[in-house]
Amino acid sequence: MNITSIKAILLVFVSSTFLSCNGQVKNEQISTENKGTELGESVVQLDNKIWVIFQDSKKNYWFGSNGEGIFYLKGKDLKQITTKNGLADNTIRGVQEDKQGNIFIETANGISKYDGKSVTTLHPIVSAKNNWKLERNDLWFGYNANDVYRYDGESLYELKLPRQNLKKTFGIDTLVSPFNNNNPYSVYKVNKDKDGNIWFGTFVAGAFRYDGQSFIWFGENELSMLPNGVAPGVRSIIQDKDGFFWLSNFISKYKIEPNTLEYEKIKGIEKGEPKYFNSGVSDKNDDLWMTNYRGRVWKYDGKTLSEFEINNEVKDVLLITIYQDNNGIMWLGTANDGVYKSNGKSFEKFKPFD
Repeated sequence: MNITSIKAILLVFVSSTFLSCNGQVKNEQISTENKGTELGESVVQLDNKIWVIFQDSKKNYWFGSNGEGIFYLKGKDLKQITTKNGLADNTIRGVQEDKQGNIFIETANGISKYDGKSVTTLHPIVSAKNNWKLERNDLWFGYNANDVYRYDGESLYELKLPRQNLKKTFGIDTLVSPFNNNNPYSVYKVNKDKDGNIWFGTFVAGAFRYDGQSFIWFGENELSMLPNGVAPGVRSIIQDKDGFFWLSNFISKYKIEPNTLEYEKIKGIEKGEPKYFNSGVSDKNDDLWMTNYRGRVWKYDGKTLSEFEINNEVKDVLLITIYQDNNGIMWLGTANDGVYKSNGKSFEKFKPFD
């Protein structure tokens, strides 16, 4: 099998190459305006549109909605946190926790930080230096950035990915959508692999891997605009037990050669359907779990692709995310029917107070 040639470009990091559009550095870093006096208001149920699920180190759950803020479940106490409590926006796209136990909430209007007492908003530093670094405890955010944010514990930096000749590579005009500010490099997914490298999945500019010194660009057609005009985006990046990387599609998987740092493209799961997944995780056995928007869940153990049932009675479930909690339990977030939780054999609707 041939190693992919020119498309696997090793991009050695040179700071002068990656110039930000804004040369001035913003000194302000954390806004202290609109601090909430309490962590949300008590509610009895979750919103139907849950795009993000996260369990923190204290075993509490966070459920991020698509427009109604974030829901915080501590035992049997469920609270809804919104802009009234200092949240930057009520549309949630990610939740992370740092080593100090602070919670970072990725919204449509910036990054909010909850330190256990109040919610504040981080303001990015935009610098001509384009300060790319990779430290062990860094947090990375893609949504609402241009292209990506890195938080080092003190400051939030806005960074740009290295630009490529997308029209030449893909043979299409990648400025195809009014979404994502017409930026083909808008980051949909950030993921850290087993070796600590950071991966970025973009709107239509393929995928990038950054090891702290250099970039590898994955410029494959199935990672960009499709012939029918659809732009699936690289929304999920997972690594299997054999070290192969799956980039939002079942069509191909990728292996990085350790000596040349080029990538090898290999056939994925040889099956007519499905072709793409929008969310995926690797479980404690390194088996892969993937979902698509039309309500299908698969598990892939390296040999067999198995489909799991979703026990719903009312409507077709539109899946947004799959998440594995601290105990290895799988959860599903949906665009129209709240949250589902695995019982080991199938997925059932989750109700906080049942």
